[in-house]
Amino acid sequence: MRLCVIGAGLSGLATAHALRAAGVDFVCLEQASDVGGLWRRPEAGERGPGYLSLHLNTAKDLTGYADYPMPAAYPLYPRHDQIAAYLRAFADWAGIRDHVELGTTVESVRRDADGEWTVVSRDTEGTVSSRRFTHVVVASGHNSEPSMPALPQGADTFTGTIRHSVDYLDGSEFAGQRVVVVGLGNSAVDIAADLSRHAELTVLSVRRGLHIMPKQLFGMALDQIADAAWWVSMSLPEQRRFIEQALLVARGKLRDHGLPEPDHPVFSSAVTISDEILSRIRHGAVTPKPSIDSLDGDRVSFTDGTSVQADAIVYCTGYRMSFPFLEPGSPIGAQGSVELYKRVVPPDLPGLFFVGLVRPVGSITRLVEAQAQWITRLVTGDAVLPDEGLMRKEIATYLSGVAGQYGQREGASVQVNVAPYLQELREEYAAR
Repeated sequence: MRLCVIGAGLSGLATAHALRAAGVDFVCLEQASDVGGLWRRPEAGERGPGYLSLHLNTAKDLTGYADYPMPAAYPLYPRHDQIAAYLRAFADWAGIRDHVELGTTVESVRRDADGEWTVVSRDTEGTVSSRRFTHVVVASGHNSEPSMPALPQGADTFTGTIRHSVDYLDGSEFAGQRVVVVGLGNSAVDIAADLSRHAELTVLSVRRGLHIMPKQLFGMALDQIADAAWWVSMSLPEQRRFIEQALLVARGKLRDHGLPEPDHPVFSSAVTISDEILSRIRHGAVTPKPSIDSLDGDRVSFTDGTSVQADAIVYCTGYRMSFPFLEPGSPIGAQGSVELYKRVVPPDLPGLFFVGLVRPVGSITRLVEAQAQWITRLVTGDAVLPDEGLMRKEIATYLSGVAGQYGQREGASVQVNVAPYLQELREEYAAR
């Protein structure tokens, strides 16, 4: 049996561990020079979603692998370099280093007429290899292609620099400058808080309100709350009322901080997790503004009629899922939604699997470990898939459910609730 895992970040390493434990013959292809995914990039100074101020937003005890906990000396929310060191140590402990080919970029994955898969890759010296496998597991993540909106009127006259957060590494690069940060997601608030310690002026330009949550409520990390039996027993309306009341006590209304109130209830879009941004606003270190209306020379004008001088604009507008090595249509269907049975299996492509293509409120680690264990059981024959029709029915039911909760927002099709999703995967373990 030959199996190919693409990616050696958190998801790929979890998959490799499950496969090796079951005695499955596999190779893991990683384009970077070491394992660790996005967590190793800031320290290496490489372009990517990570930056030097990056820390975990989830508690270490639920983010570490079940068989290999994070060191007791780590803080509750470790830094990027601590996570990178932990992932390297896990790869060594799990004995999967010899299975990983570093500096190897996957160029194409194609299903052959006989049902096997041909994977074409290129190493750092430019040598192209073509290999055949019975199964392929894609664990390359979904923070891959920067999403840049249309630039405002007058962008061609702007005398400063415009960049996406993928190219942001450290606030010290902007020492003494006037910087506008666009967005209100996790990267935007992290970067604005980081910049505010170096820049002369830090402005946070926000188009749409999002729910901003601290990393802890009532002394518990958010993912510990999500894991608690009392929380799981609540209905969605009850969970919303509980969190909205807790947020009102913890930080008041967002409009009191100069930010727009969300136009949607909590848990109907991704939430922003930050202990810092509201404090930096209250201390005058970050100035909130509405959307950018236009640019003119060194001036940035906003939709409320105000303007500021700026030396740089950093767009923290997220990423698009991109799998350039796959043929169009999987895992992203014609309507732009991810179409995978149990968020893992494309129903019309036997032998292809995806790990980590989910977005929970809380840690993703337990989910990718469960996905990896299920995939291992499938490839060894200890579990079986239903027929294609039943898989498509499950996908349609799931997408209808997330659309009802999250609407048609981009990325909604990968949202999952931790406890119910883990239960679904456990039920799949037993399917024969």
